[in-house]
Amino acid sequence: MDSALVVHRLHFAFTATFHYLFPLLTMGLAPMIVVLKLLALRRPEARYADAARLLARLFAINFVFGVVTGVPMEFQFGTNWSRFSKFAGGVIGQTLAMEGMFAFFLESSFLGLFLFGEKRLSPRAHLMSAVAVFAGSWLSGYFIVATDAWMQHPVGYSIGPDGAVQLESLSALLLNRWAFWQYLHTMGGALVTDAFATAGLGAYYVLRTHPEEGPAPRGLAPGASGELGAATALLKTGVVVAALASLWQLFPTGDRQGALVAEHQPATLAAMEGLFATRQPAPLVLVGQPNVDERKIDNTLEVPAALSFLTHRRWTSSVAGLDQFQPEARPDNVGLLYYSYHVMVGLGTVFMALAALALVWLWRGKLLGARRLLWALVLAVPLPYIANTAGWMTAEIGRQPWLVYGLMRTAAGTSPRVSAGNALFSLLGFMGLYALLSIVFVLLMTRVIARGFAQPSAEPAHVLRDAAE
Repeated sequence: MDSALVVHRLHFAFTATFHYLFPLLTMGLAPMIVVLKLLALRRPEARYADAARLLARLFAINFVFGVVTGVPMEFQFGTNWSRFSKFAGGVIGQTLAMEGMFAFFLESSFLGLFLFGEKRLSPRAHLMSAVAVFAGSWLSGYFIVATDAWMQHPVGYSIGPDGAVQLESLSALLLNRWAFWQYLHTMGGALVTDAFATAGLGAYYVLRTHPEEGPAPRGLAPGASGELGAATALLKTGVVVAALASLWQLFPTGDRQGALVAEHQPATLAAMEGLFATRQPAPLVLVGQPNVDERKIDNTLEVPAALSFLTHRRWTSSVAGLDQFQPEARPDNVGLLYYSYHVMVGLGTVFMALAALALVWLWRGKLLGARRLLWALVLAVPLPYIANTAGWMTAEIGRQPWLVYGLMRTAAGTSPRVSAGNALFSLLGFMGLYALLSIVFVLLMTRVIARGFAQPSAEPAHVLRDAAE
């Protein structure tokens, strides 16, 4: 593979992965804040409003860093992928422009009203500003996902005289079946991330309020006062949403997304499952190491015929392996694709098990006293970030060697005048800058979390300034 192509791909992968860490949380926090605000209207004594206020401060920090790291990505289309921009700009430019003009402006405008208007607006008006922020963040997510979905499954286009694609149907682009299920799966991943972050945050405050040497609380009293009451609100809401969102990721969204891959990208499915040869019936590999050179899976733990059923709903159906496709039509990194997919699925299984266990303890009224389970929730907070990153790696590596599936190969989309050295220099610069941003982000987040549910002393102080004081 051309060295410049490798650096260009690595460059975009790095900036996209780093950027997505921030909207991943904000897209999940937005509906969670709405839920907490609704609960606060119904039960003001349960400290749901304090919990929503804390999440809003965390939302604001993530929103700012998401904007800062998202802007350079759009410039990369011109600097690193100019031929792709020329080829596909007539299509993807529509959704990217709509994301900026409609969704981002909606979200950012009402975010200021939500952050600084709590004491000036009625409770219901303040709730509606939170709903507007939620709508803007999820609408923004849809336009971005629709852009990627068109690259995965192009629809509604024609090829112009200059060889570039032209948009023939905006409705086909926006209502792409691939976009619909990919969007629902992506938003489910954001909800899982936020739910475990919220539950872990609540568990942390419970552990902080009641250190190990102190008396361990046993119940989940809705009217508990002080930090424990707000922590209880976070913990309960996070656990319930985590259980629902984890199941949502498995079915229907994960199942339908997998069906689309099997229908439109069968070579990708074969590589994801490590299926080097066509099998009838095909087993589902739970554990194993892909041996690409010898075209087999080593040390496997399999479920017989399960892949046939999951793919075609028949236990005896045949599933195409990589041997059915020409080498140039197969994903170019089978090993990394296989591991990314299995990391995502494996962590998804862990999320369902942990959320179900916490939900049982919640139902029994013993979650606050289950210290080991609370620590498990705290330590699980980073795992959804890993799972979502692995999921996007599965989608993007699986599309290779195509930049636009079936229309444009990745090698044909780079900027020919940007050498590997130039791209590497830029990449190193981004790494250094993002390392500094990471330090600032961690300091701000830890400051806000350490302060807890205490109200800012200055009013109306900017959220970021208040966090840094």
